[in-house]
Amino acid sequence: MDSRYLSVDQVAELLGTTARFPRRLIEERRIRYVKVGRHVRIPASAVEEYIDSHTVEPVRLRRAGLRRAA
Repeated sequence: MDSRYLSVDQVAELLGTTARFPRRLIEERRIRYVKVGRHVRIPASAVEEYIDSHTVEPVRLRRAGLRRAA
């Protein structure tokens, strides 16, 4: 058990959203979570995985060469 477990409010603060967003992720089963009694905890590693899987890398455009109109 080397992973840290975060509350919904802590995940919301980490993601910069309201608590409603992590709750929706949990309801739609789009993120791993653990139920401890009536409390819901999200492993910090699950938040990192979620961020990594939804990160969009920038597209590098190739220059086809400089062409001038005649």
